[in-house]
Amino acid sequence: MTDAQAVSAKAEVPDLPTTSWAVLGMLSHADELSGYDLKKWADGSLQFFYWSPSFSQIYAELKRLEKYGYATSRTVLQEDGVRGKRMYAITANGRAAAAHWVNHAPVEAPVLKHSVMLRAWLGHLAEPDRLREILTEHIGYADRMRGLAEADVAGAGDDPAQPYPAAVLRWCVRHYEAEAEFGRELLADVDKIATKAVPKAKRRAS
Repeated sequence: MTDAQAVSAKAEVPDLPTTSWAVLGMLSHADELSGYDLKKWADGSLQFFYWSPSFSQIYAELKRLEKYGYATSRTVLQEDGVRGKRMYAITANGRAAAAHWVNHAPVEAPVLKHSVMLRAWLGHLAEPDRLREILTEHIGYADRMRGLAEADVAGAGDDPAQPYPAAVLRWCVRHYEAEAEFGRELLADVDKIATKAVPKAKRRAS
């Protein structure tokens, strides 16, 4: 693509929410997907590093993508021959727009909003047992997420058609493994701080 073509393509691609591109990206991995398929995939992949949109959000994005001509849909009869299932597919324009977003849209730095760390940072205001409970629960959460990511990696196997999602899932396993380890180290630090604070409190009381 020449510079002139890139500028033209950029001007034609609308400024959509990142979730729109995530849904369109999922469509780019398959011939057709239902809203249920997209939600299941988001829960088994996107939630580990971005977020998993709700069913209502997914269908709202699909409607938006159809409006821009980036996706099409059709109703497929289920086995009972009565109920219909809506299937969605990416269009050629949709694939080109998604590729343009991946290659040319500004890459935002990851935003870390860690409510657990904020409470630890304000540890001087926290009850020691409660702060320990918060950190312990967070470590358990990170361990559970790592386990879920590991299960999805095993389920994905070595699918040659989807090497990038599998690689990102392996990154997610390492991420949550590190998150749990960092949590344990912080918990140990908090315990040390609490131990040192006890004699000081006793001296003040006397």
